[in-house]
Amino acid sequence: MRFSETSLRSASWVFDAMPLNYQALAAKTFSPIEHTYSERDTILYALSLGLGSADAGRDELRYVYEANLRAFPTMAVIMGSPGPWYKDPELDISWQYVVHGEQELTLLRDLPPSGTLICQTSLDSVIDKGKDKGAIVYLKRRIHDKATGEPIAELRTSSFLRRDGGYAGPSASPLGAPVAAPDRPADYQVASATSDRAAMLYRLNGDMNALHIDPGVAAKAGFPKPILHGLCTYGMAAVSVARAIGCDSNEISNISARFTAPLYPGETVRTDIWKRDERSFVFGSHCVERALVVLDNGHFTLK
Repeated sequence: MRFSETSLRSASWVFDAMPLNYQALAAKTFSPIEHTYSERDTILYALSLGLGSADAGRDELRYVYEANLRAFPTMAVIMGSPGPWYKDPELDISWQYVVHGEQELTLLRDLPPSGTLICQTSLDSVIDKGKDKGAIVYLKRRIHDKATGEPIAELRTSSFLRRDGGYAGPSASPLGAPVAAPDRPADYQVASATSDRAAMLYRLNGDMNALHIDPGVAAKAGFPKPILHGLCTYGMAAVSVARAIGCDSNEISNISARFTAPLYPGETVRTDIWKRDERSFVFGSHCVERALVVLDNGHFTLK
């Protein structure tokens, strides 16, 4: 599940809050992960975002055809994930209530269409919202090419620990307010229909959580049917921005967004985009059928 803190305040869940073990979290280390992938994996990822569709033209063949293949940059977010680290019993985290809050990706150079990467995750910061209000944990992941040693990307991810605030330990200062969308009509709008099988396809990139395919598991989590992966929505939004402004994938420097609500496979996602300057854009994504924001505070920067 992936929601923003704001949307969770209105949720009907009732639970007894209990703090995380800050000392154990601060001491936690993550082993480097070696991630090997092929051109086939790169093509699968692109197809799962809807790249290569007939109305996109020949330019998108470079993401789905092995001749001169190019990896779409957001593929880096699926590389070397530490998995459900919050399930470590020493951390005393109520892992059933952990949700993905934000995702930021900074590209340092082009992601190769195949190869082996070394991915190193580390704790960045922890923000204590207070007892009964939860905590936010930020992790960093640095990715470099195993063969050359060159850095490829840096990721920053936040997890909202809804039950685990009020712990005994230091708290980082809240981050500055994100760049908000201007109070005017969007400069660009891109609508993309998702397939009923979108989550079935995207899960083959590595996130095999049954929440995205099994109706019974989705029902137990409070959803009427399986939901689409948040990182799929994130990738689709990046594709929409790139299409709208006509940029090349190797021009992209940074993409960040906050998850606010899930999208269901088969729904239409509309991404609204505002130009800040020649190299910087803000965006937000909406579910058309439910008139609901699914991503906000999006920021897209070119090199």
